[in-house]
Amino acid sequence: MKILVTVLSKSGVLREDVDYHLIRASMVLIFLLFGYQKWFEYEAQVLIPFISNGPLIFWLYPLFGVRGATWLLGASEWTFGALLFLGFWNKELGILGALGSTATYIGTVTIIPFMPHGWDPAAGFPAMAGNVPFLMKDVVLLAASIYLLKQDVVRVLRPATDQADHRRHLLQSM
Repeated sequence: MKILVTVLSKSGVLREDVDYHLIRASMVLIFLLFGYQKWFEYEAQVLIPFISNGPLIFWLYPLFGVRGATWLLGASEWTFGALLFLGFWNKELGILGALGSTATYIGTVTIIPFMPHGWDPAAGFPAMAGNVPFLMKDVVLLAASIYLLKQDVVRVLRPATDQADHRRHLLQSM
């Protein structure tokens, strides 16, 4: 085990902020790819049971229709992804992206209890069925969104002298 710990410590996995940057990059990629899907008819049809049963997003269909709701979601996802991307350089924009991301995943996680046929009929809760397993990933994405929000707020609140010291420390550790 000591050898494994030594190898990992020298691999760069312990570099300061590597987790923060990997999570941010992952979230940008997720918003890019999932936002892209929203522009196509097949995705609009796939989302019907999700949006229809979402206690926070059901209103999208009466207001925008099936395609309009999907386009709005795609545009929102690309906007939040772009803000998260810009958050690499501008933490205030990162905060906006993380807030949007958090709202997105609150909206999708709240669908879970209301999804029809979401639990295996024989085994019952917590044996997932239907669309619920797909939505469970959003619990982790919600946690990642809150993590990025916290990290960006901390970085914005950190006095400028602390930020300069932090950057200097990072450069020295490379």
